[in-house]
Amino acid sequence: MSTSTLAAEGVAVGQTGKATRPHSRARRHRLAVLGGIVLLVLTLACAFGPLVLPYDDQYIDLRNRFAPPLSGLHVLGTDQMGRDMLARLLMAGRISLTVGLAAMAVSMAIGVTVGLVAGYYQGVVGAVLMRFVDAALCFPTIFLLLALSAFVEPDVGAVILLIACTTWMEVARIVEAQIKSLRQRDYAVAAQALGVRDSRIMYHELLPNAVAPIVVSATLNVAHAILAESYISFLGYGIQPPTPSWGNMLDNAQTYLTSAPWLAILPGAAITLAVTSCNFLGDGLRDALDPRSRGQ
Repeated sequence: MSTSTLAAEGVAVGQTGKATRPHSRARRHRLAVLGGIVLLVLTLACAFGPLVLPYDDQYIDLRNRFAPPLSGLHVLGTDQMGRDMLARLLMAGRISLTVGLAAMAVSMAIGVTVGLVAGYYQGVVGAVLMRFVDAALCFPTIFLLLALSAFVEPDVGAVILLIACTTWMEVARIVEAQIKSLRQRDYAVAAQALGVRDSRIMYHELLPNAVAPIVVSATLNVAHAILAESYISFLGYGIQPPTPSWGNMLDNAQTYLTSAPWLAILPGAAITLAVTSCNFLGDGLRDALDPRSRGQ
């Protein structure tokens, strides 16, 4: 075999290896890339957009109540009180996205801890923890949210904790299954034989190797948290006016569906855009981090 042939094969192998890396596979997932870009743009717009608008979300212009979109300085129109819809939409996005990210972080912390302990120790400890998870999963999420919300003051912090308390169970099941499999690997068995502390084995050996499904679950949990905030706020148990959120904007708009449909269409479109983008990003990360797709 000639040197040029060997060189060509080496280049081909190198290119194939690069193409199977997670970031390369993620870039090939166009919907995931699009979802990531949309989420980035949406986050930056909500963070910095209100700073450059001529109106804030609480400014009332009674002379321009129910102004339709693209009317003067009100790019997206005004609501029933004459407040600028674009300003309110961006400020509501701050709240809804913050709730989504914070609820995801809390739920992941609880779910990962429970799943890690249950998967590592198994036996009685694992059985008790997972039966508690199964019992919590028996309750429909919306009814559990509404039941819990009846006992707390409806503010941003309470909504974050409520959503986190109803979404950590799926994470716990995913992590428990991963850890149960990983603790049988040679490196984990060797660490146990050497007398390494259980906490070090769990957090330094097993957990890093289970990061792929955790990352994917975290991305999808953001979408779930945004939806959960939206429908409990829509039902009047979530974020309370005058603090805007996409959910309570929908609640306030239901009276004007025929006379001013943009009041419901705009927050509904924002929720759809954010949730769909999170789902696309989660699908892309799942495909990129799945070892079985590396040869595809």
